[in-house]
Amino acid sequence: MTSTIHRVPLHTASGVNARIRARTDERVMHLARSGTGLEERLRQLDKEWDVERLLETNASAIAFAGVMLGAFVDRMWLILPALVTGFLFQHAVQGWCPPLPVLRRLGFRTSREIEIERNALKTLRGDYASPQTDLAPEEKARLALSAARL
Repeated sequence: MTSTIHRVPLHTASGVNARIRARTDERVMHLARSGTGLEERLRQLDKEWDVERLLETNASAIAFAGVMLGAFVDRMWLILPALVTGFLFQHAVQGWCPPLPVLRRLGFRTSREIEIERNALKTLRGDYASPQTDLAPEEKARLALSAARL
């Protein structure tokens, strides 16, 4: 069984993973160059939902709706929570479920991918060590991203 932090990217098309990574890199590079907006971006990252949270929320809402429809409308609706919980179980075990490719293409990231951006920005801010001041902003960003991905 694949480790939790790697299972979603392993079940995501490589092009989608590359786009998600490139967007993260672009945001960090932009903030390194501009020198402003870093604190605001860190606040945004604190509020960003990862793909796991979105899957869990959607699955529970759909399952609940199916149970309610099954109880008050027609028992056939009970198929819906059975399917959704099966997909959620599949995701928990394998790291893949039918909505995952769509959500990843929409840009939803894993908690690890969000943490990589957060740690790169904190490195730029100087939280972990004083960044070298003689480096160009892009080089600082590249070093921060590399350290965050370790």
